Parts: sequence; C-alpha cells; structure tokens
Amino acid sequence: MDKPVIVTVDDDPGVSRAVARDLRRRYGQSYRIVRADTANQGMDSVREMRLRGDDVAAILADYRMPQMNGVEFLEQAMDLYPHARRVLLTAYADTEAAIQAINVVDLDHYMLKPWDPPEEKFYPVLDSLLDAWQRADRRESDELRVVGARWSARSYEVRDFLSRNQVPYRWLLADSPEGAQLLAAAGEELEGEDCEVSPARLPLVVTSEGVKLTAPDTSTLAAAVGLSTAPATDFYDLIVIGGGPGGLGAAVYGASEGLRTVMVEQHASGGQAGQSSRIENYLGFPDGVSGAQLADRARRQALKFGAELLTARTVTSLEVKGQARVVGFADGGSIAAHTVILATGVSYRRLTAPGLDDFVGRGVYYGAAVTEAPECRDREVYIVGAANSAGQGAVYLSGYASRVHLIVRSDGLEKSMSHYLIEQISQIPNIEVHTGTEVVGAEGDDHLERLTLKGPEGERPVDAEWLFVFIGAEPFTDWLGDTVERDRKGFVLTGPDLTAAESRPRNWPLRREPYHLETNVPGVFAAGDVRADSIKRVASAVGEGAMAVALVHRYLEKT
Repeated sequence: MDKPVIVTVDDDPGVSRAVARDLRRRYGQSYRIVRADTANQGMDSVREMRLRGDDVAAILADYRMPQMNGVEFLEQAMDLYPHARRVLLTAYADTEAAIQAINVVDLDHYMLKPWDPPEEKFYPVLDSLLDAWQRADRRESDELRVVGARWSARSYEVRDFLSRNQVPYRWLLADSPEGAQLLAAAGEELEGEDCEVSPARLPLVVTSEGVKLTAPDTSTLAAAVGLSTAPATDFYDLIVIGGGPGGLGAAVYGASEGLRTVMVEQHASGGQAGQSSRIENYLGFPDGVSGAQLADRARRQALKFGAELLTARTVTSLEVKGQARVVGFADGGSIAAHTVILATGVSYRRLTAPGLDDFVGRGVYYGAAVTEAPECRDREVYIVGAANSAGQGAVYLSGYASRVHLIVRSDGLEKSMSHYLIEQISQIPNIEVHTGTEVVGAEGDDHLERLTLKGPEGERPVDAEWLFVFIGAEPFTDWLGDTVERDRKGFVLTGPDLTAAESRPRNWPLRREPYHLETNVPGVFAAGDVRADSIKRVASAVGEGAMAVALVHRYLEKT
C-alpha cells in the first residue's frame, strides 16, 4: 500500500521548504510529504492524487496566498478529501480570520508561524490530528476497484462515468499483480474452477462489499455504486430532463420552492460543463473552479432541498395526456408531472476524418477526459477546437504533457475564445497553436498511434497517442419527435414567434423577451444550451433554469 499523504501549500518558498523539512523529519517514515509553492499547483496535485486513489491524511495551507487564500484552498480541497485534517497556517495578524474559518471549512486547527521549536508547538498538534485521522472510519479509500485494459474503450467509459459522478475508485491494469489476482478470483467465482475472466468481459468492477461485475452496463454500474436510478413515485410537479448547469439550476430552484422535483440525467451531473477542467469566469469563483466541483456542489444543493436525482436513465419520449406530461424511458418505464423543463444541453460534434471512430476511448476522447490527464505526463497531446472548452483543456493538459498542440481550423482564436484564455495560452511555453489546420486521418493498432494533419503546407503525419476533441455543439433532442418544435439544427424553439422562426432572415436580432422559455407545448419549457438562440455560457444556463421555474409557478397557478 502507498503511504498516506500530508500536503503543505505556502507561496513563500523559504517557509514552504521549512514546513516540508519539519514534516519529513517527524513523519517521513509513515507519510509521503507533498509540497506546493502556489495554491493552483497545490490544487492540481490534490486533484491528481484523487484520480490516482491516494489517501490524504492532512492538508496544511498558508492563509495569505495571492491566487486564493488558505481558507478558499481548504474549502476546495475538502470537496475531494472530506476526511483529511485541515490546518491553516497564519501570522499573528490573521488569527481573527482563522477563527472565522473554523465555521467556514470545519477547520481542525490554525497554527501561528513561526513555531520554533516544532517539538513543542508543531508536532503535538499534528500528532493529535493524524491520530484522529487514523482512527476515523474512512471506508471511501477502499471503495471500489476497476480492473481493465489500458486501451479499452469500455474501461475508459466506466472510469469516466465514475469520475464524473464523484465516485472514488482504484484503477488497476489487468496485467498488474493485484489486477491479475482479482481477475483470477472473479473467474473462479463467476465461471468455475481454473477459469479466467476473458478480455471481452473487461472491465471487472469490484465493489467495497465484494460484489463483482464483469463489463457492467451503465445502469447496473450506477445502481451498484449507490446512485439513484429509480423514481420514488410516478407523478411530480416538475420533471427536469438533463443534469447540466441549466438542469441543476432548475432542480435547485424547483425543489427549494416546494415543488416535487425530479431531475433525470443520462450520464452524470454537470453535463458538458462538468467535464471542464477549470471555469475561470463564473461569478463568485475568482480563482476558478473545475466543472466537476461546480456540478458536485449543485448536485448536493439540489439533494439538500429534496430534489430527486436519477442517473443512468435515458429519456426516449414526451407525451401530453390531458394535464399530465408523460416522460418515457428506454427500459419501458415512465413518470409524469404537471410540468417539464428540457435542459438536455449539447454534445461535442464528432470529427469525420477516416479512422478516428475506431479509436474513440482508445486515444480519441470527446471532451476534457480528466481521467486521462495523468497518463499524458511527459507526452505530446493534440486538441481540436477553438472555443473556451478547448482552451481550458489545453491549459489543464499543459500541466502534464510535454507539449500540447492546439489544432484550429480557422485563422485564429479571437472569434470564439475568451480573451483571458487567449492570454493564458500565449504565456504557456508548451502550448503550440496550429491555425488553418485540421485532422484528416488517424491510424494505429489497438489504440491511436498516428494522426494526419492538413495545414497551410499540406498534409503531414505526426505521432500521437492522445487526441481530445472540442468542436461545435449538437443538441440531444431527436427523441422529442414532433411533440416539441425545433429549428433546423435541432435546438428547441421557445417564445411567441415559434412558427415564424424558420423563415426569419439570417441577421434577425435575438429575441429580447427574457422570460420566453415556454415551448409550443403548454407546461413544457426549455433552458440552457438546448434552447435556440441561447447564450452558450454556464451562468446563462443556470439563470434560465431558475427563470424556467418561475414560469412553472405561473403555469401551475393558471391550471
């Protein structure tokens, strides 16, 4: 077993080294000491440890840091390691802030610097906290194990599903000693003596209770890890379809205002935004927040107010039956409600270059694929896209990869990417932007090994094992059929000019009525990216989700 970790973060290099030195002197035999000189570097290290399945025993953060103060750092870190002991390092002048932080982040201790000698003022405090950590029930470190092949698409899908749903797990390669032992044990139990689990039945998922699942489908996996998949009743005031920012906003506001609310999500809370490695322009997070963190907080907020959240359920139909709006599922089940909010968002468009489809999940990934980032360390990666999501992915992966190649079909980033991201990218030496370039081919054996790029100088092959794609947006609305009116691209039409929308001139201004979120079906509303003419931003999607709930109230008052 790897040693548990003690993390220390301080932006003063001299102090940072001194803290790490004192920690190693006392605890180096039993704990691994990880030191960071900036808050952002510290958060990147904590996230990477979470993905690897490392156990963090204590986090020590300096209060005064320029990127984020120690309280903000500990607040973000506790989302990933809720059982870790939290210590704030302060100067005498900061003691009042430290005392307030006890209520904000459930601080375990604040410690004045300097603490010479450590034997009297430092070690006794840490001894007590680490002893309490050792005695605490931390079953999540054992949660479940996933055994699979490195370049298996289904293994990637399982890991991605667990990560996006904030389910901790340990990833084991099938040819590792522990992975081989689990496969052998599962083979004997599932198929008889001297049998093995065949590669076709990977990945193997072993829960903390010892239940073994071979190549489980998503709904089976969701139920096994404790995610809610079955509705508590068959009729609600409000059904929210989609768990992205718009859907989460609607679920929070609907449930908090007393509506019997259920949110249905096919994959994981957060939607496309939940895959973002860092969102830096969202109100209230001056130092940025990952999409996963934002989604997890919103999910917990919705649950706190009493909303039901169903995961791994695919919606296939919407019918009007009198005053009821009936939502059908792929497995044949259904639920009904007085009102429905469509918040299914959008998905990344597929690249059509020959060979790419053969490597999806085996070197080609649509979205951030944060689970793959540590595997890219010291390697070259390629990213296709020119909008904010591609820029955020490039900045994030630059912390792992030796070089990040950003492939942009247009002649620049200015038309589609926020200024702050363009500035960041220009200052990161290992990001290279290739304008006027596109991917036109892919090759490999069991995984992606080569790409063909077409640029101003013609076509050229490049060695590549990782390609991340962030292009365009396709709404998930085909399942609506003729029930709800949509535009030519599939986006849901709302407002009084539904019928006229198709014939509007190309330069027609956006509708200025902020509350026109109702579709052609009374009681059915649309919010966020799935809605035609919406502003594709996280904040606007959340706002539309909240506004749609206000319209739900108006509708219910009239019926």
